[in-house]
Amino acid sequence: MTADIHLDKAIAQVKAVLAGQSSAPQVKAFFHEPTFTASYVVSDAATGHAAIIDSVWDFDQPSGRTSFESADLIVDHVRRQGLTVNWILETHAHADHLSAAPYLQEKLGGKLAIGREIVTVQGVFGKIFNEGTEFARDGSQFDRLLSDGDVLMIGGIPLTVLHVPGHTPADLAYLVGDAAFVGDTMFMPDYGSARADFPGGDARELYRSVRRVMQLPDQTRVFLCHDYKAPNRDEFVWETTILAERTSNVHLHDGVTEDEFVEMRTQRDATLAMPRLILPSIQVNMRGGHLPPPEDDGVSYLKLPVDRL
Repeated sequence: MTADIHLDKAIAQVKAVLAGQSSAPQVKAFFHEPTFTASYVVSDAATGHAAIIDSVWDFDQPSGRTSFESADLIVDHVRRQGLTVNWILETHAHADHLSAAPYLQEKLGGKLAIGREIVTVQGVFGKIFNEGTEFARDGSQFDRLLSDGDVLMIGGIPLTVLHVPGHTPADLAYLVGDAAFVGDTMFMPDYGSARADFPGGDARELYRSVRRVMQLPDQTRVFLCHDYKAPNRDEFVWETTILAERTSNVHLHDGVTEDEFVEMRTQRDATLAMPRLILPSIQVNMRGGHLPPPEDDGVSYLKLPVDRL
């Protein structure tokens, strides 16, 4: 078996925090109930430097109206705390909400980053939406494209990038100190796992990605991108631990084999409707949170491909 040097680095990073040899980050969550999305500001208390992960741009699809109410909560928090934003990060090109990254950059600064495989997503959805040659499919809408094992700094705290494909080809998990931001690789233990039937998704890859993340120390804090309030649970929850996921996740607990997971995920995905905001979300998020260029009347339009997905 090939040594997983990037995972080993991530494990050592968590162990250093647990041993008191390095600092744990501060994490502030913002839950957007209309899209069931958790966004985060993760910061280094010693330096005041921070990153924003998976922001939300409010979008009312029936009217086509947008607002920055949710993003402004993040802006207000960052300013109240006197934080300096280094990075605005996406775990993947979301299919269920629009990213507020450009607005947050304008207000707070920071560089926008996503996984390098966004170019694959742009290629696939560029065809689905029949985008012309003016739509760049090279990831240039982002300031940096990240690869497995890359390390960024949030002040004095390292952020290690893990590539975790399966939900989409471009999914990343960000490990900041002892805190893992896992995007849509998995949900709360009582809810299970993300779908893997979007273009470029793969249930086997998702299983292997989750198994990789689950090798992090049991005490690793896990921050999720979504929660949908599982049956018999009254509150939304978006934080758990590796131990809880490994022992209790209804789809992916220890002992579930790859073939069992793939069979379950394939059957389950066949019953799911497309996310309500998938068409506007992908068109915006594959552009780094920007709308398509305005047409000759000065208005941006989002396409609705018929019988394509």
